Amino acid sequence: MIFWFTGLSGSGKTTFSKYLIKKMNKKIKKKIIHIDGDSFRLIFNDLGYSTKDRIKNSERVCKLVNFLNKNGKFLIIVSMVSISSKWLKWIRKKNSDYYQFFIDVPIGILKKRNIRNIYKKKNIVGVHIKYEKPKKNYFVFYNNFKKPFLKKSILEILNDKKIKIEFKRL
Repeated sequence: MIFWFTGLSGSGKTTFSKYLIKKMNKKIKKKIIHIDGDSFRLIFNDLGYSTKDRIKNSERVCKLVNFLNKNGKFLIIVSMVSISSKWLKWIRKKNSDYYQFFIDVPIGILKKRNIRNIYKKKNIVGVHIKYEKPKKNYFVFYNNFKKPFLKKSILEILNDKKIKIEFKRL
């Protein structure tokens, strides 16, 4: 099973992912693997932040996630900007248990918050690199950066009847 969180830099993808992992860690049967786009890029340390390099990173993540998911023993949670609609389509097509969650925050709010000074750098998606909002999202969350909203959003995922999460019996 794949939970893919996408959105612009600073929108809350990693925060949502980590909170979901915290809520699920002891309750589900499968092991959880979290793949964060920025952390994953550091493994190879051969890519920059150009459009071409970002697409290459997306390809690598998608191929790894697909490989891990075919094993069937993991719940894979991905948090990354995901500018390549080609690779999002590819991973969705290969995996029937793929759920994409788009965290939508206007670029103006992200620039104003500017967590980690992201929006002062070059080659930023949504500023210098074109960003198309992803399509075919299972949920779209309009993040307001308040803790109650985060909790409510994650509960929506956990309580969704269409997502077949195998919970441990207590």
